[in-house]
Amino acid sequence: MEVYVIRHTPVAIGKDFCYGQSDVPLADTFLQDTEHYKKELPKDFDIVYCSPLNRCKKLATALQFENIIFENALMEMNFGDWENKKWNDLNQSDLNHWMKDFVNIKTPKGENLVELMERVKIFVNSLRNQEYKKVLLITHAGVIRCLWVYLLEIPLKNIFKIPIEYNQIFIFNLMNNPNLDSIKRIK
Repeated sequence: MEVYVIRHTPVAIGKDFCYGQSDVPLADTFLQDTEHYKKELPKDFDIVYCSPLNRCKKLATALQFENIIFENALMEMNFGDWENKKWNDLNQSDLNHWMKDFVNIKTPKGENLVELMERVKIFVNSLRNQEYKKVLLITHAGVIRCLWVYLLEIPLKNIFKIPIEYNQIFIFNLMNNPNLDSIKRIK
């Protein structure tokens, strides 16, 4: 099966905010970014799986695809008590502790990277058993990085070495046998 993966469009808050599962406003470029995806994406997806967070739902709605399933596994990492706060306003001792092992340490009342990776892995393994030919995933940078980790079988601690840009389209082939999965291209 051919799987297309896109990230939601840019948001209207700065990079200095922690906003994993928080609903945040979209940037003024939303309509232009949506037009980019309309031009670049095929129209014949068997199914579209979309994070239920508003920044993804709005994109799915604007792209006017049918057969959209809102999938919790595609939500961004839950940062718990850190959601919607500036990184510099967080307790720096807690932040430094988390940064030393962000793979295993949970954010306060949130999740860790292992948990995010596990839900992505369960979703992909379930998707692998479907009979679709072409699928679209509308999701977030953390989830997309986990997809890369899953496909390339690289250590989870290297996740932030993978750049995930807005308006990129990541395409891979998902086969019945995981050893035959392949990355097709990035547009």
